[in-house]
Amino acid sequence: MFTRTRSLMHEVRDVAASPAIVCEVGTSAGMVWRGAVGHLTYADDAPPCTEATMFDLASLTKVIATTSMVMRMEREGRLSIDAPVSRYLPAWSGPGTDVVTIRHLLTHASGLAAYRRLWESAPTPDALQRAVFAVPLERPPGTAAVYSDLGFLLLGWVVEACAGEALDHLWRSLWPASAPFLGYTPPRAMWDAIAPTEDDPWRGRVLQGEVHDEHAFVLGGVAPHAGLFGSAEAVGVFGATVLRTFAEDTWLGDPAAMRRFASRDSVPGSSRALGWDTMLPTSSCGTRLSPTAIGHTGFTGTSLWIDWERDLYVVILTNRVHPTRSNERFVPMRARVHDAVIEDLG
Repeated sequence: MFTRTRSLMHEVRDVAASPAIVCEVGTSAGMVWRGAVGHLTYADDAPPCTEATMFDLASLTKVIATTSMVMRMEREGRLSIDAPVSRYLPAWSGPGTDVVTIRHLLTHASGLAAYRRLWESAPTPDALQRAVFAVPLERPPGTAAVYSDLGFLLLGWVVEACAGEALDHLWRSLWPASAPFLGYTPPRAMWDAIAPTEDDPWRGRVLQGEVHDEHAFVLGGVAPHAGLFGSAEAVGVFGATVLRTFAEDTWLGDPAAMRRFASRDSVPGSSRALGWDTMLPTSSCGTRLSPTAIGHTGFTGTSLWIDWERDLYVVILTNRVHPTRSNERFVPMRARVHDAVIEDLG
């Protein structure tokens, strides 16, 4: 079963694209197949990667946690995605910022820069917020989509302002208590079961159980753009929930809201929906998913793609940044793994 997929997973390990890889395929009813290949590191005595291995999910946090929070809070009337960000964050000001909406942040069309190494000079949460607030817009809002962690940092502060509580508390109130761990700052008792990420020169250690993203680290491991940890099983539970939400009400939302958040926005030349990315022939999901498929990737080597027309989700988790983020061998292989999944499904 899933022989092509498993063969490619072994290739990922054999060519040192990642020391560990776990893949799960499922439907709205739950997991259909799950496989694990490799070891947690390249060391000869490294523990094996298992189906229960947990990973730093990186930017999957954007869609699993933050987009879900926004979707739920809009349903409850606590925010409007077409309201200006300044309504909720009046301290964020500057030329052009008055017309930036929450929708612009979700679709990466705010005009903010893609990235700034703010963590180097802003070592505390308050300093980081001031630094983000000081970054000027680079283009008029709504004219182009440029994937921006800075925009999602703003979105996280909007969510916290509207909710009156921290992101991790809000997420814990949404994620079902009966589901596998999928959360921020995993307790130390879990660290041995987490795939290490980078041998980080800034922190002077191999990161295991600590968030890889530097801005998220400054924020104590709790951030809107990165910070979640979880296993393929846990991400699969979320994927199945998204699929069910296309057809019925769930804790996440209702079908109308799910379809709206999954629809490509009107930003010129963009594949972005609300929080989610959508399928292109050049996407990380390969060439065989439905045109309406939605998904996201994470810098550490993670991805979740959801093909609601097929009633299918595909989770791929790796620690391709171990021991260094300069290893990009896995990036072009991810599409091939998705294509293999569709071939195996027949």
